[in-house]
Formats: sequence, C-alpha cells, structure tokens
Amino acid sequence: MTTDALIIRENNNIGESDRFVTALTREFGVIRASAKGARNIKNRNLAATQLLSYSRLSLHRGRDKYIIQDAKPITVFFELRGEIEKLALAQYFCDLTAVLAPQEEPAEDFLRLMLNSLHFLAQGSREPKLIKAVLELRMLSLAGFMPDLSACALCGALNSDTMLLLPSEGRIVCRKCVNDRQSSGGLVLSPDGLAAMRHIIYSEFEKCFSFKMSETGLESLSRCAEVYMLSQLGRGFKTLDFYNTISSQFAGGRNENSKPTLDE
Repeated sequence: MTTDALIIRENNNIGESDRFVTALTREFGVIRASAKGARNIKNRNLAATQLLSYSRLSLHRGRDKYIIQDAKPITVFFELRGEIEKLALAQYFCDLTAVLAPQEEPAEDFLRLMLNSLHFLAQGSREPKLIKAVLELRMLSLAGFMPDLSACALCGALNSDTMLLLPSEGRIVCRKCVNDRQSSGGLVLSPDGLAAMRHIIYSEFEKCFSFKMSETGLESLSRCAEVYMLSQLGRGFKTLDFYNTISSQFAGGRNENSKPTLDE
C-alpha cells in the first residue's frame, strides 16, 4: 500500500537503528509503523520518517503494526526546528491529532488541517495563537465536538454585547439569559471573539485561517479555544503545558494595537 503521511510521533528506543513512528495518513487515518534501519545515517528512509516529515510511504501490514518498506519525503518542516516556541506548538498539534484523528479510516480533512497549520507556522505568515485556535476548534469539530455558536441556546439571540461560552455544554448564552451557575463556569466572548470563533468553525476550509485580531484578542481567543478543548476531552497534554510556558516568555514584545478584523 502507498499513502501520503505526516509523521506525528517517533520512538527511537527499539533496536539499534530501527524507528517506530505514528503517522497521520490520508487513506488510513492514524497508524503505527516501524522502519527498519531508519536511524542509520546512510538509510534512505532517514529523513522521511522523522517527526514533522510529510512523506510518501510504501507499507505492508504486519501482525500488530505497519511496516514501512520505502519512504520518500514530500515536505520536511525544517523551519520549525529552529525556534523552540514553534517546535513546542507543532509537537502539541501532533499530540492532539493522535487523540482526535480516526484510526483505520480516511482522514484527509485532518491531514489537510495539520499541513496547513504547520505551513503557516513554519513560514510565519500567521500568528501562532491564531493557528492554535483554528487547529483546536476545527479539529474538534471534525472529530464530533463542534460547539453550537449559532445563537443563544435559551432565547435565540444571534448577538449580544457579551456572550458566554459554556465549555462543558458546547453552547453559548447571552448576557440577558445567563444565570449565576452558568457565569461561574462560562467564558466571556466579546462580539469580535464570537465572530472569530464562528468564522473558524463555519467558514469554508480555504478561509478558516483568514482573519486578523489584535494580540489581546488573539490571547482571549486562544484561551477560549484551549479551555473548550480541555473541557470536552477531559484531559490535558504535557506538550501544551510546555508550549504555554515557552509562549509566556515571548508575550511582552508583541503588538496589541491593531484592531480585530475579519477578511472577506
């Protein structure tokens, strides 16, 4: 079998030169595979089976995993290895994908989302927090955890000066309808924040990354998307904790003066 795949995990603790990987494939979703001798510097599969490599894999199915017979790199995101913040975020994306993407089922939309996210992150053409929010919310939606952001769940109001997102329930309520129980666990969404989340979830894929916000707005959006993800999945990620620690060191010099806008 031949498939395009993104390597999202690698384990070099098997044999002297073998490599065990987890890959997100177009046709088979998340698979686990081994590549004999792939850690050897002279092995032709070395680069194509490294973490964050997008490669064409030739496989055959073993008893409990796939065997990589040949691997040819299509894109290797070398740029991500040069900046610790970007690398930490990319590793978190990989861990989230390993949890949410299907196994032994087609996963083209998941792969497309990951490749676009890594491309924007590597090229620096989108803010990391914007990429993070888009990947979290869009991937959650693909996996069946899409929140209902269409209107207030109680009165049907489309917009309000303030909306609250209820992370555990996956719905929003307006200021008029909110009660003390809801406000204690709700996340405040400004009109711009709600517009951004709706854009991420409901827009066509080609447009889901096409919006801009101030650093303050992105910080709030990223926090809301993250809290929603953690609440829905009921678990955390060590790579996310590490990224948040690293990211806080870079927060001081970012521009917070631009106004939130949505691209057409």
